[in-house]
Amino acid sequence: MSNVPDLTAVILGLVLAAWLAAAAWAVWTGLSMKSKAQATLRQTGRLGRLLETSPALPLLVRSDGKLEASQRLMHWLGFDHLPAHISELHAHDAGMSRDDLEGLSKDVNLAQKSGREFTRAVQVSGSDKSLLIKGGLADPKIAPNGSALLWVFDATESQAEIRSLQEEKASARNAFDALSALIEAAPMPMWHRDADFQLTLVNQAYVRAVDAESGAEVVEQAIELVETIDGLSPKDAAARALEKGAPYERVVATTIGGQRRMTQVVDVPLGKSGIAGYAIDIQELEDARKEQRRFSESQRDMLDKISAAVVQFDADKSLKFCNLPFQRIFSMRQQWIAERPEFPRVLDRMREMNRIPEVRDFPEWREEKTHWFQSKDSIEENWLLADGTHLRVLANPTPDRGLLVIFEDRTEQAQLASARDILLRVRTATFDNLFESIAVFAADGKLNIWNHQFASNWRLDEEELGKHPRVDSLMQKMAGQLKQPARISEVREMVRTATSERVQQEGRITFADGRKFQYAAIPLPDGNALFTMLDISDSNKIEEALRERNEALVEADSIKASFLANMSYEFRTPLTSIGGFAELLDNDVAGPLTDQGHEYARAILQSVKRLGSQIDNVLDLSQSEAGALPIAKEKVNLNRLVEKVADHFADEVQTLNIDVELQLDETLGSAMADQKRLGQAISQVIDNAIRYTGKDGRILINGSGNVKQAVIHISDNGPGMTAGQQSKAFDSFARSRNQKAGESSGGLGLPLARQLVLAHGGDLTLTSEPGQGTLVSIYLPRQ
Repeated sequence: MSNVPDLTAVILGLVLAAWLAAAAWAVWTGLSMKSKAQATLRQTGRLGRLLETSPALPLLVRSDGKLEASQRLMHWLGFDHLPAHISELHAHDAGMSRDDLEGLSKDVNLAQKSGREFTRAVQVSGSDKSLLIKGGLADPKIAPNGSALLWVFDATESQAEIRSLQEEKASARNAFDALSALIEAAPMPMWHRDADFQLTLVNQAYVRAVDAESGAEVVEQAIELVETIDGLSPKDAAARALEKGAPYERVVATTIGGQRRMTQVVDVPLGKSGIAGYAIDIQELEDARKEQRRFSESQRDMLDKISAAVVQFDADKSLKFCNLPFQRIFSMRQQWIAERPEFPRVLDRMREMNRIPEVRDFPEWREEKTHWFQSKDSIEENWLLADGTHLRVLANPTPDRGLLVIFEDRTEQAQLASARDILLRVRTATFDNLFESIAVFAADGKLNIWNHQFASNWRLDEEELGKHPRVDSLMQKMAGQLKQPARISEVREMVRTATSERVQQEGRITFADGRKFQYAAIPLPDGNALFTMLDISDSNKIEEALRERNEALVEADSIKASFLANMSYEFRTPLTSIGGFAELLDNDVAGPLTDQGHEYARAILQSVKRLGSQIDNVLDLSQSEAGALPIAKEKVNLNRLVEKVADHFADEVQTLNIDVELQLDETLGSAMADQKRLGQAISQVIDNAIRYTGKDGRILINGSGNVKQAVIHISDNGPGMTAGQQSKAFDSFARSRNQKAGESSGGLGLPLARQLVLAHGGDLTLTSEPGQGTLVSIYLPRQ
């Protein structure tokens, strides 16, 4: 019995020890949980502060329309406190407009019911602030089922920039459409060639000129307007223009509308865009030039014969000869002249016809003129007749004691001299009111003409300029106005070159006060040199500002490409985690899920797969644009490759009831290419066609080729694209063409496909018309 108390004590001791151990474990566990809770609170605080300072603020809309948001977001919306319901986000001077709120409410309801994501831009009432809202169904772990999570961005500046860009885009599109319509309606034939000098586009005037049915027929049959002349074909002329980097002009005979016409053909290089050309019918101009030449020759012959009135007298003072101008000027009949009247009688006849100057004593005047016969030297006089005629009279005694008198009508010269005086005054007034500085230097270097602007810019004294100084002394006075006085020698040398060597030169100089001028020395037909200066200070500042802006844009584009590549790599790690956890959830690793849960998990996996594909596309596109995309070429059977890619879309095509027809000719053959990359390019084009063709559509894949290249055409009967949409089709950041009214999405398919084809040395082109579908052509070289 003595052992019983000992056993009881042992058991009691064990119980107390176990209780003490349990108490110690509970204390340790509590302290550990407290530490974790404090760490969680600190992390939650940091996350909250980070969220409050982020560029995007969350807004939670519950299924009953109640709101949860930060005070900072309410300040963005202009509210002092958080409205209780989404319908209260509209106020007179705060919140959103009624239309924006109605649209947002519809987007939220649709997101809560279908889980569809949306993006909407709204304007804050009573301010110029613009907000960009991106929303979707909230994660059940964050909010109760049926709640929508909205992320709100302050897009005031970006929206203003977007509106500005939209206006510029609309303006550019209108200008392009107007230019296209103008070219199409132009009466002269116009065309465009690609880099291989093949015709790609002609206008209706070209079609009419070659008697073709349409522009497509002209391009397909390569019908040339101009024939090969002296071994120079139209393609050779285009090549010359491209080689020169400047328009190449030539005048050739061309058949237009069945008639041979002289035309002026001009080929204009457009850089990488190819070569444009146009032909001007100059047949009428050539005919007019020929007629003008014949008229001028006839006129010169006539002027050589009747340039002056000539009369000759014998030693007995009788009239010996006179020409037709003399008879006309003095109104003398041929019968009277045949009587060979003497010199005094001729003067009497002139007086009767009122063809001599007015004199006070005619007999004395006549006697004075009779002494011309005895003069030893030539006598020159100017007669002003009563009718205003100016005659230059030259009397020259002949060795046989006769007299030769020449009457030159100087009326026109006198009028021209008067007009010249008027023109000189007009020129002086014009020069003085020009913005440019004007100065004319003679061949000997003297200053002849200048305007007030010249004297003002160089701060020269008008009185000193009136002495017509030489260029050397004048330039010495002008040098002090320059920022670099030594450069005045360049100006002096240019003036000398213009006068002596007849060479035009130009340059720029900077004045000491900061003004910048563009100057030129131009040789004039009379041997003088024109020196002109134009103030370009303002335009130079604008040019510098534009250059700086361009450099900033280039740098921004480089940063954008680097950012996309880096972000694509950064997306892979979290995306892999999301996909892995979603797959574990779908496989019930974390516990059984409901049917809706499995549906959500599969939706996440599908989105992860598509996002992963998009990331791969971004990486490939960025590498291709940078020229770093690896291409491993091998001989690829193009027929099998196209069939394999088309089979990849069989399920999607069947779901959408799209009719896909393959027309692969044996001439498609094979090519040296990277099978994976080329298949990726073809897949992107087919995927794009399926996406925009829609249900019950039709897609045709045609393949053919020749010795040099293989061609794959992929066409659809979708909605087609406008000219503006086509211009943005290969821009990886442009909005893609509308699939249906109100829908648009950014796409990398066509830009990536084109980069992949270009990496193979080929080309990818797009042809589309609104309502007529789209045709994408892939050209691959055999080697």
